[in-house]
Amino acid sequence: MIIFDIEKLEKEQGELEKKMESPDFWDNREEAESVFSRAKQIKTFIEPYREIEASIKQLSELLAMGEESDDDSIVSEVFEESRSLAKRLDDFELMALLSGEHDRGNALMNIHPGAGGTESQDWAEMLLRMYKRFFERNGFEYRLLDVQAGDEAGIKNATIEVRGDFAYGRLKAESGIHRLVRISPFDANHRRHTSFASVFVYPEVDDKIEVEIDPKDIRVDTYRASGAGGQHVNKVSSAVRITHFPTGIVVQCQNERSQHRNREMAMKVLRSRIYAKLMEEDEEKKAKLAGEKKDISWGNQIRSYVFHPYTMVKDHRTGMQTGNIQAVMDGDIGEFIEAYLRWKERKNAK
Repeated sequence: MIIFDIEKLEKEQGELEKKMESPDFWDNREEAESVFSRAKQIKTFIEPYREIEASIKQLSELLAMGEESDDDSIVSEVFEESRSLAKRLDDFELMALLSGEHDRGNALMNIHPGAGGTESQDWAEMLLRMYKRFFERNGFEYRLLDVQAGDEAGIKNATIEVRGDFAYGRLKAESGIHRLVRISPFDANHRRHTSFASVFVYPEVDDKIEVEIDPKDIRVDTYRASGAGGQHVNKVSSAVRITHFPTGIVVQCQNERSQHRNREMAMKVLRSRIYAKLMEEDEEKKAKLAGEKKDISWGNQIRSYVFHPYTMVKDHRTGMQTGNIQAVMDGDIGEFIEAYLRWKERKNAK
Protein backbone atom coordinates (compact mmCIF):
# COMPACT_ATOMS: atom_id res chain seq x y z
CA MET A 1 0.00 0.00 0.00
CA ILE A 2 1.26 3.48 -0.92
CA ILE A 3 0.78 6.12 1.77
CA PHE A 4 1.54 9.82 1.49
CA ASP A 5 0.39 12.92 3.39
CA ILE A 6 -1.80 15.00 1.06
CA GLU A 7 -2.10 17.84 3.57
CA LYS A 8 1.67 18.02 3.87
CA LEU A 9 1.99 18.13 0.09
CA GLU A 10 -0.60 20.92 -0.17
CA LYS A 11 1.25 22.92 2.48
CA GLU A 12 4.50 22.51 0.54
CA GLN A 13 2.69 23.51 -2.65
CA GLY A 14 1.49 26.71 -1.00
CA GLU A 15 5.01 27.59 0.14
CA LEU A 16 6.41 26.96 -3.35
CA GLU A 17 3.69 29.10 -4.95
CA LYS A 18 4.61 32.00 -2.63
CA LYS A 19 8.23 31.70 -3.76
CA MET A 20 7.16 31.67 -7.41
CA GLU A 21 5.13 34.87 -6.91
CA SER A 22 8.21 36.73 -5.68
CA PRO A 23 9.42 39.42 -8.16
CA ASP A 24 13.02 38.19 -7.84
CA PHE A 25 12.08 34.52 -8.30
CA TRP A 26 14.03 34.12 -11.56
CA ASP A 27 17.16 35.91 -10.34
CA ASN A 28 18.64 32.52 -9.46
CA ARG A 29 17.60 30.50 -12.49
CA GLU A 30 18.91 27.15 -11.22
CA GLU A 31 17.02 27.42 -7.93
CA ALA A 32 13.91 28.74 -9.71
CA GLU A 33 13.84 25.77 -12.08
CA SER A 34 14.18 23.40 -9.12
CA VAL A 35 11.23 25.06 -7.32
CA PHE A 36 9.14 25.08 -10.50
CA SER A 37 9.88 21.39 -11.14
CA ARG A 38 8.93 20.42 -7.57
CA ALA A 39 5.70 22.43 -7.74
CA LYS A 40 4.78 20.67 -10.99
CA GLN A 41 5.52 17.28 -9.42
CA ILE A 42 3.32 17.99 -6.39
CA LYS A 43 0.49 19.22 -8.63
CA THR A 44 0.68 15.92 -10.52
CA PHE A 45 -0.30 14.13 -7.29
CA ILE A 46 -2.71 16.60 -5.70
CA GLU A 47 -5.06 17.24 -8.64
CA PRO A 48 -5.97 13.60 -9.40
CA TYR A 49 -6.17 12.87 -5.66
CA ARG A 50 -8.77 15.61 -5.14
CA GLU A 51 -10.67 14.54 -8.27
CA ILE A 52 -10.85 10.96 -6.96
CA GLU A 53 -11.95 12.27 -3.57
CA ALA A 54 -14.79 14.22 -5.23
CA SER A 55 -15.81 11.17 -7.29
CA ILE A 56 -16.01 9.00 -4.17
CA LYS A 57 -18.29 11.58 -2.54
CA GLN A 58 -20.46 11.73 -5.66
CA LEU A 59 -20.67 7.93 -5.80
CA SER A 60 -21.72 7.79 -2.14
CA GLU A 61 -24.52 10.27 -2.85
CA LEU A 62 -25.65 8.21 -5.86
CA LEU A 63 -25.71 5.06 -3.74
CA ALA A 64 -27.84 6.83 -1.13
CA MET A 65 -30.24 7.98 -3.85
CA GLY A 66 -30.39 4.45 -5.28
CA GLU A 67 -31.39 3.03 -1.90
CA GLU A 68 -34.30 5.48 -1.70
CA SER A 69 -35.46 5.10 -5.31
CA ASP A 70 -36.60 2.39 -7.71
CA ASP A 71 -35.08 4.23 -10.69
CA ASP A 72 -32.98 1.71 -12.66
CA SER A 73 -31.07 4.52 -14.33
CA ILE A 74 -29.45 5.39 -10.99
CA VAL A 75 -28.22 1.81 -10.61
CA SER A 76 -26.76 1.99 -14.11
CA GLU A 77 -25.06 5.32 -13.31
CA VAL A 78 -23.60 3.88 -10.09
CA PHE A 79 -22.17 0.96 -12.08
CA GLU A 80 -20.55 3.25 -14.69
CA GLU A 81 -19.16 5.62 -12.05
CA SER A 82 -17.72 2.67 -10.10
CA ARG A 83 -15.90 1.38 -13.19
CA SER A 84 -14.53 4.85 -13.97
CA LEU A 85 -13.41 5.35 -10.38
CA ALA A 86 -11.66 1.98 -10.26
CA LYS A 87 -9.71 2.88 -13.42
CA ARG A 88 -8.66 6.26 -12.02
CA LEU A 89 -7.59 4.66 -8.75
CA ASP A 90 -5.39 2.20 -10.68
CA ASP A 91 -3.85 5.03 -12.70
CA PHE A 92 -3.23 7.08 -9.56
CA GLU A 93 -1.63 4.14 -7.78
CA LEU A 94 0.68 3.60 -10.74
CA MET A 95 1.68 7.27 -10.73
CA ALA A 96 2.33 7.11 -6.98
CA LEU A 97 4.68 4.20 -7.62
CA LEU A 98 6.78 6.54 -9.75
CA SER A 99 7.95 8.65 -6.85
CA GLY A 100 11.65 7.76 -6.79
CA GLU A 101 14.34 10.44 -6.82
CA HIS A 102 14.87 10.27 -10.59
CA ASP A 103 11.62 8.65 -11.74
CA ARG A 104 10.13 11.78 -13.26
CA GLY A 105 13.25 12.61 -15.26
CA ASN A 106 14.70 11.64 -18.61
CA ALA A 107 16.51 8.38 -19.27
CA LEU A 108 19.42 6.98 -21.22
CA MET A 109 19.12 3.46 -22.61
CA ASN A 110 21.85 1.17 -23.89
CA ILE A 111 21.16 -2.01 -25.88
CA HIS A 112 23.97 -4.48 -26.39
CA PRO A 113 23.90 -7.99 -27.95
CA GLY A 114 25.20 -10.98 -26.04
CA ALA A 115 27.50 -13.69 -27.35
CA GLY A 116 26.34 -15.26 -30.59
CA GLY A 117 27.32 -12.92 -33.39
CA THR A 118 24.67 -12.26 -36.01
CA GLU A 119 21.87 -13.95 -34.04
CA SER A 120 22.20 -11.75 -30.96
CA GLN A 121 22.97 -8.64 -33.01
CA ASP A 122 19.71 -9.13 -34.91
CA TRP A 123 17.90 -9.60 -31.59
CA ALA A 124 19.40 -6.35 -30.27
CA GLU A 125 18.03 -4.51 -33.32
CA MET A 126 14.59 -6.09 -32.77
CA LEU A 127 14.63 -4.75 -29.21
CA LEU A 128 15.66 -1.31 -30.44
CA ARG A 129 12.67 -1.31 -32.80
CA MET A 130 10.36 -2.45 -29.97
CA TYR A 131 11.46 0.39 -27.71
CA LYS A 132 11.20 2.99 -30.47
CA ARG A 133 7.58 1.89 -31.00
CA PHE A 134 6.98 2.14 -27.24
CA PHE A 135 8.39 5.69 -27.14
CA GLU A 136 6.16 6.72 -30.04
CA ARG A 137 3.05 5.14 -28.47
CA ASN A 138 3.62 6.96 -25.17
CA GLY A 139 4.64 10.39 -26.40
CA PHE A 140 8.31 10.19 -25.43
CA GLU A 141 10.88 12.05 -27.50
CA TYR A 142 13.96 10.02 -28.29
CA ARG A 143 17.29 10.53 -30.00
CA LEU A 144 19.78 7.92 -31.12
CA LEU A 145 23.15 9.00 -29.74
CA ASP A 146 25.05 6.03 -31.11
CA VAL A 147 24.15 3.03 -33.26
CA GLN A 148 26.78 0.60 -34.53
CA ALA A 149 25.67 -1.70 -37.32
CA GLY A 150 26.35 -5.43 -37.07
CA ASP A 151 28.74 -7.21 -39.42
CA GLU A 152 25.96 -9.00 -41.36
CA ALA A 153 22.71 -7.88 -39.72
CA GLY A 154 21.44 -6.21 -36.59
CA ILE A 155 23.42 -3.87 -34.34
CA LYS A 156 26.47 -4.15 -32.10
CA ASN A 157 25.36 -1.37 -29.79
CA ALA A 158 22.78 1.40 -29.45
CA THR A 159 22.52 4.31 -27.02
CA ILE A 160 19.27 6.28 -26.90
CA GLU A 161 18.32 9.46 -25.05
CA VAL A 162 14.65 9.36 -23.97
CA ARG A 163 12.91 12.54 -22.88
CA GLY A 164 9.51 12.96 -21.24
CA ASP A 165 7.70 12.84 -17.89
CA PHE A 166 8.55 9.66 -15.95
CA ALA A 167 10.78 8.33 -18.73
CA TYR A 168 13.29 6.85 -16.29
CA GLY A 169 10.63 5.74 -13.81
CA ARG A 170 8.95 3.59 -16.45
CA LEU A 171 11.94 2.42 -18.44
CA LYS A 172 13.97 1.27 -15.43
CA ALA A 173 11.75 -1.82 -15.48
CA GLU A 174 13.52 -2.87 -18.70
CA SER A 175 17.07 -3.12 -17.31
CA GLY A 176 18.43 -6.65 -17.54
CA ILE A 177 18.95 -9.53 -19.94
CA HIS A 178 16.29 -10.20 -22.58
CA ARG A 179 16.15 -13.74 -24.03
CA LEU A 180 14.86 -14.71 -27.49
CA VAL A 181 13.88 -18.22 -28.66
CA ARG A 182 13.05 -18.64 -32.36
CA ILE A 183 13.76 -20.49 -35.60
CA SER A 184 16.79 -18.63 -36.89
CA PRO A 185 16.40 -16.83 -40.23
CA PHE A 186 20.18 -17.11 -40.56
CA ASP A 187 20.33 -20.89 -40.19
CA ALA A 188 19.98 -22.85 -43.46
CA ASN A 189 18.87 -25.90 -41.44
CA HIS A 190 16.03 -23.92 -39.76
CA ARG A 191 17.11 -24.87 -36.25
CA ARG A 192 15.85 -23.23 -33.10
CA HIS A 193 18.24 -20.69 -31.56
CA THR A 194 18.37 -18.88 -28.22
CA SER A 195 19.82 -15.36 -28.24
CA PHE A 196 20.46 -12.81 -25.52
CA ALA A 197 20.76 -9.02 -25.40
CA SER A 198 21.26 -6.68 -22.47
CA VAL A 199 19.28 -3.50 -21.84
CA PHE A 200 20.71 -0.96 -19.42
CA VAL A 201 18.61 2.07 -18.37
CA TYR A 202 19.98 4.86 -16.20
CA PRO A 203 18.76 8.34 -15.24
CA GLU A 204 19.96 11.34 -17.19
CA VAL A 205 22.06 13.33 -14.73
CA ASP A 206 21.47 17.08 -14.72
CA ASP A 207 24.00 19.73 -13.77
CA LYS A 208 22.68 19.92 -10.20
CA ILE A 209 24.06 16.46 -9.44
CA GLU A 210 27.82 16.49 -8.99
CA VAL A 211 29.73 13.63 -10.61
CA GLU A 212 33.45 14.28 -10.44
CA ILE A 213 35.47 13.08 -13.42
CA ASP A 214 39.20 13.70 -13.30
CA PRO A 215 40.49 14.47 -16.82
CA LYS A 216 43.45 12.19 -16.02
CA ASP A 217 41.02 9.28 -15.61
CA ILE A 218 39.62 9.38 -19.14
CA ARG A 219 40.87 8.80 -22.66
CA VAL A 220 39.09 10.47 -25.57
CA ASP A 221 39.36 8.88 -29.03
CA THR A 222 37.91 10.27 -32.25
CA TYR A 223 37.07 8.27 -35.34
CA ARG A 224 34.96 8.36 -38.47
CA ALA A 225 31.32 7.61 -37.83
CA SER A 226 29.60 4.76 -39.66
CA GLY A 227 26.12 4.57 -41.09
CA ALA A 228 23.90 7.29 -42.52
CA GLY A 229 25.34 10.75 -42.97
CA GLY A 230 26.73 10.97 -46.48
CA GLN A 231 30.03 12.68 -47.19
CA HIS A 232 30.22 14.22 -43.72
CA VAL A 233 30.38 10.75 -42.16
CA ASN A 234 33.05 9.53 -44.56
CA LYS A 235 35.40 12.52 -44.47
CA VAL A 236 35.33 13.86 -40.89
CA SER A 237 36.45 12.09 -37.70
CA SER A 238 33.52 13.46 -35.71
CA ALA A 239 32.59 10.38 -33.65
CA VAL A 240 33.87 10.32 -30.06
CA ARG A 241 34.67 7.43 -27.73
CA ILE A 242 35.47 8.08 -24.05
CA THR A 243 37.04 5.46 -21.77
CA HIS A 244 36.83 5.94 -18.00
CA PHE A 245 39.71 3.97 -16.47
CA PRO A 246 38.55 3.68 -12.80
CA THR A 247 35.22 2.05 -13.72
CA GLY A 248 36.05 0.56 -17.13
CA ILE A 249 33.00 2.31 -18.60
CA VAL A 250 33.26 3.08 -22.32
CA VAL A 251 30.78 5.39 -24.03
CA GLN A 252 30.60 6.74 -27.54
CA CYS A 253 28.53 9.13 -29.59
CA GLN A 254 28.52 9.54 -33.35
CA ASN A 255 25.09 10.83 -34.36
CA GLU A 256 25.78 14.54 -33.80
CA ARG A 257 27.29 16.42 -36.74
CA SER A 258 30.24 17.98 -34.92
CA GLN A 259 33.00 16.41 -32.85
CA HIS A 260 32.33 19.02 -30.14
CA ARG A 261 28.66 18.01 -29.82
CA ASN A 262 29.51 14.30 -29.87
CA ARG A 263 32.05 14.83 -27.09
CA GLU A 264 29.53 16.86 -25.09
CA MET A 265 26.88 14.13 -25.41
CA ALA A 266 29.41 11.36 -24.66
CA MET A 267 30.44 13.15 -21.44
CA LYS A 268 26.77 13.50 -20.52
CA VAL A 269 26.26 9.76 -20.99
CA LEU A 270 29.46 9.00 -19.04
CA ARG A 271 28.36 11.14 -16.09
CA SER A 272 24.98 9.39 -16.02
CA ARG A 273 26.54 5.91 -16.22
CA ILE A 274 29.02 6.64 -13.42
CA TYR A 275 26.18 8.00 -11.29
CA ALA A 276 24.07 4.91 -12.02
CA LYS A 277 27.01 2.70 -11.02
CA LEU A 278 27.34 4.58 -7.73
CA MET A 279 23.58 4.15 -7.15
CA GLU A 280 23.87 0.41 -7.80
CA GLU A 281 26.84 0.02 -5.45
CA ASP A 282 24.95 1.92 -2.75
CA GLU A 283 21.94 -0.39 -3.13
CA GLU A 284 24.20 -3.44 -2.89
CA LYS A 285 25.76 -2.10 0.33
CA LYS A 286 22.33 -1.51 1.86
CA ALA A 287 21.21 -5.03 0.89
CA LYS A 288 24.37 -6.51 2.41
CA LEU A 289 23.88 -4.61 5.68
CA ALA A 290 20.29 -5.85 5.78
CA GLY A 291 21.50 -9.42 5.24
CA GLU A 292 19.70 -9.72 1.92
CA LYS A 293 20.87 -11.11 -1.37
CA LYS A 294 19.99 -8.77 -4.22
CA ASP A 295 18.17 -10.85 -6.81
CA ILE A 296 17.45 -8.04 -9.26
CA SER A 297 20.47 -6.43 -10.85
CA TRP A 298 21.48 -4.89 -14.16
CA GLY A 299 22.74 -8.21 -15.49
CA ASN A 300 20.03 -10.75 -14.58
CA GLN A 301 17.74 -12.36 -17.15
CA ILE A 302 14.39 -10.67 -16.75
CA ARG A 303 12.22 -11.64 -19.71
CA SER A 304 11.86 -14.33 -22.37
CA TYR A 305 10.38 -13.85 -25.84
CA VAL A 306 9.44 -17.20 -27.42
CA PHE A 307 8.53 -17.35 -31.12
CA HIS A 308 8.80 -21.16 -31.47
CA PRO A 309 7.43 -23.80 -30.77
CA TYR A 310 4.72 -21.52 -29.32
CA THR A 311 4.40 -17.75 -28.89
CA MET A 312 4.82 -16.21 -25.46
CA VAL A 313 6.47 -13.29 -23.69
CA LYS A 314 7.06 -13.88 -19.99
CA ASP A 315 8.62 -11.66 -17.34
CA HIS A 316 10.50 -13.88 -14.89
CA ARG A 317 10.30 -11.38 -12.03
CA THR A 318 6.57 -10.74 -11.96
CA GLY A 319 5.15 -13.80 -13.76
CA MET A 320 3.36 -11.48 -16.20
CA GLN A 321 2.96 -13.13 -19.60
CA THR A 322 1.10 -12.87 -22.90
CA GLY A 323 0.76 -14.91 -26.06
CA ASN A 324 0.45 -11.83 -28.27
CA ILE A 325 4.15 -11.53 -29.03
CA GLN A 326 3.60 -9.37 -32.13
CA ALA A 327 1.89 -6.66 -30.08
CA VAL A 328 4.82 -6.69 -27.64
CA MET A 329 7.38 -6.39 -30.43
CA ASP A 330 5.32 -3.44 -31.74
CA GLY A 331 5.92 -1.63 -28.45
CA ASP A 332 2.96 -2.77 -26.35
CA ILE A 333 4.95 -3.36 -23.15
CA GLY A 334 2.99 -1.11 -20.78
CA GLU A 335 1.47 -4.03 -18.86
CA PHE A 336 4.92 -5.50 -18.21
CA ILE A 337 6.17 -2.18 -16.86
CA GLU A 338 3.12 -1.70 -14.63
CA ALA A 339 3.42 -5.27 -13.31
CA TYR A 340 7.09 -4.65 -12.48
CA LEU A 341 6.35 -1.40 -10.60
CA ARG A 342 3.65 -3.07 -8.51
CA TRP A 343 5.85 -6.12 -7.88
CA LYS A 344 8.74 -3.89 -6.83
CA GLU A 345 6.53 -1.98 -4.40
CA ARG A 346 5.29 -5.22 -2.79
CA LYS A 347 8.86 -6.49 -2.55
CA ASN A 348 10.06 -3.30 -0.87
CA ALA A 349 7.16 -3.39 1.57
CA LYS A 350 8.16 -6.79 2.97
